[in-house]
Amino acid sequence: MSTTWDPTSAGVLRLPSGRLVRGRGLRHPLPQGPHPAFALYLLGRRPPSVDWEHRWLRWPDFWLPSDRAATAEALREAWSRAETERVEIACGGGRGRTGTALACLAVLDGVPGDEATAYVRAHYSRHAVETPWQRRYVTAFRG
Repeated sequence: MSTTWDPTSAGVLRLPSGRLVRGRGLRHPLPQGPHPAFALYLLGRRPPSVDWEHRWLRWPDFWLPSDRAATAEALREAWSRAETERVEIACGGGRGRTGTALACLAVLDGVPGDEATAYVRAHYSRHAVETPWQRRYVTAFRG
């Protein structure tokens, strides 16, 4: 049994290193197949309970994370764990906050900050990273 995602599954982003991370919107049904081993939930309020290890980052819709240091630490953990585990990043709709976090993972994976939004839009969702301040956050992200 594989410990990482099927790269052809919906919402799975392949980073340049080969790490696979699933992005999704929590307002949509949980996809069929294996559950994540670890997840980051990017929401303005506490997420619903799940049966897998997860972290909640307070991140209001259309804005930026409330605690930037905790967010950078959680993203580093997610990036590291994605090498051998199924990691999920999710917000309400799966585009703005999720796309921003995925772009930050791309930066951690070696994509230049000023190219990371385009990378995620090309390989995950063309609607990822919704606001100008989310784009600036990605460009300035150093992890």
